[in-house]
Amino acid sequence: MRSFPHCLPALIALAASALSAPAETHNYDVVVYGGTAGGAVAAIAAADEGRRTLLIEPRHHIGGMTSGGLGRTDFGDMSVIGGRAKQFYERLGKHYGEKISWYFEPHQAERVLREWLEASGVTAVFGSRLDRVEKDGTTIRSITLLNGETYAAPIFIDCSYEGDLLPRAGISYTWGREGRDQYGESLAGKVEYCDKHQFDVPVNPYDENGNVLPLIQPDDGLKPGDSDKKVQAYNFRMCLSSDTDNQLPFPKPDGYDPARWEILKRYLAARPGLTIDDVLIVSPMPNNKTDINNRGPISTDYIGGSWDYPEASYAEQDRIWKEHEDYVKGFFYFMANDPSVPKTLQDEFNRWGLAKDEFTDTGGWPHQLYVREARRMIGDYVMRQKDLQEERTKPDTIGMGSYNSDSHHVQRFVADGSPLWEKGIPSLLNEGDVQVPVKPYEMAYRSFVPQKAECTNLLVGSTFSASHVAYSSMRMEPQYMIIGEAAGIAASLAIEAGVPVQDIDVKALQDKLRANGAVLRREDTRAPYTDVRDLAGIVVDDDDAVTEGEWFFSRNAPYYVGYEYLHEMAANSADTKARYTPDLPKDGWYEVRVSYSVHENRATRAKVLIQTAAGQEIQYVNQREQHGEHAPFLSLGTYPFKKGTSGYVEIQGGPDAGGFVIADAVQWIPKD
Repeated sequence: MRSFPHCLPALIALAASALSAPAETHNYDVVVYGGTAGGAVAAIAAADEGRRTLLIEPRHHIGGMTSGGLGRTDFGDMSVIGGRAKQFYERLGKHYGEKISWYFEPHQAERVLREWLEASGVTAVFGSRLDRVEKDGTTIRSITLLNGETYAAPIFIDCSYEGDLLPRAGISYTWGREGRDQYGESLAGKVEYCDKHQFDVPVNPYDENGNVLPLIQPDDGLKPGDSDKKVQAYNFRMCLSSDTDNQLPFPKPDGYDPARWEILKRYLAARPGLTIDDVLIVSPMPNNKTDINNRGPISTDYIGGSWDYPEASYAEQDRIWKEHEDYVKGFFYFMANDPSVPKTLQDEFNRWGLAKDEFTDTGGWPHQLYVREARRMIGDYVMRQKDLQEERTKPDTIGMGSYNSDSHHVQRFVADGSPLWEKGIPSLLNEGDVQVPVKPYEMAYRSFVPQKAECTNLLVGSTFSASHVAYSSMRMEPQYMIIGEAAGIAASLAIEAGVPVQDIDVKALQDKLRANGAVLRREDTRAPYTDVRDLAGIVVDDDDAVTEGEWFFSRNAPYYVGYEYLHEMAANSADTKARYTPDLPKDGWYEVRVSYSVHENRATRAKVLIQTAAGQEIQYVNQREQHGEHAPFLSLGTYPFKKGTSGYVEIQGGPDAGGFVIADAVQWIPKD
């Protein structure tokens, strides 16, 4: 039986039928719990391997955040997204008349996944959560839902955002933030300070009686780097419409009290002239719609509201979910209606409304809370900061990640005497935001299986084994789908060989993934870059450059050397330098070449200092001019150099650079 109900009455009928039927065990080859995008792809992959597959979605929709409002895909380096994940975006592209669509409407994402599941022969059931797990030693025999239905299978896959199988199957897990010492992570634990989405003006946090205002938590007293059991903020990704014929008004939440928004009122008063883009990330979607995300110190992120969610009972999770709904509704209702909001800003909000043709069974409200992080398994291998930044290759890679280490704020408290504000004036501080670029890294299969002593027939697709720091990058929807595809195929291989999921033939898994277009390593891509190993002479890439000032990794403009190139954070920056120092094998004359990616916003006079055996040479490079078809190297001439590391090339910014300076790679080619 395949069941893809499209409306609430069908779901109610399904639930009633299940409650009235006698209890029995339903047998499948693979049972996937969690109809997220990753869960859907896991089920499709297993079914395409010939396995009788069941997908259980505890609520009523397929796709999780991918169909729940997150239409602006967090892809990072899109060249490392392959396999069924890429095929999903290509299927969306077909709808929009494009080769691939990374930005899309929620209902189209769900339509694509439902049609794909049905075409692959996946059975789906909806509307009931996991109750208990029946286990024999290290083997899960069956799971039973709250509606009484029991499902048995040789292999289970948990793709829920909450990781509901972990505690019920006796599998080690954690939540919150590790301290810096646990895994040697510089980004771990409480954050000392981040200026992103931060209060940059004094905002009095007290009412007339000296009490702390709503939406502020007490300072926990922890030091930077300390661990805690708090999780980053959740929100709803809103799909709004500017089409007046396709709008619903912003609803007034239950128990709305404008006094709850006093800190927002005070912030707006302290920052006159704000626009909607200062308080929201408004990302355009097809057909005059948006994907709305948090921006600024107080926005759609319900800071502090998510802490109890990972370990809460279902009833408590529902309460927290409703609190988030009321919070986000309250934010929009306040901005659209409160007389304290500046008229120009309020008018910008009132250009928009809920999209009438989205989330039609929930009144235009997203059906998925953005659970950015909940439980995390402690499995066979824990992915850590070093796996994203230093030890980025894995023998058992099943795919790649590339998005920033990206954690939203965790808490908001009163901070006295911060250097950003007038000394001694109490104000507010948001804490927990981390935004650190990473280079493409490989994801280890071992991080998606439990410890063998705990369970041998479960794969984990969403609440996998990673530290808070690593999870903050790996948690993106394309990666969930990449992981889901690997889990579905691994489940089939484990069944075929009759072995624990920890003991499958990983090479066979990798071969199957690659045959379907997956990108397991950078060399699997067709990205617009040149491998350092393919170049003559001695090449120093930006990986090994010593920098000063603010630089940012990018891969947006072809062509470049290695995994990415560097660009300045601001054009014409006077304090940016990137020094490239080769270890030359002998004295002699070397041709020096510099590489940069060409674009119309590049510097027209990027300063390049060449330290040679005869002294310094200075040249100015127009980085808007193309040199070379692929790696755009420009020859700067031939110079004498001493053996070793005394020579270097330094690329510098400056007020007269004429645009953004690019620092990619420098090449020394021996000439004698």
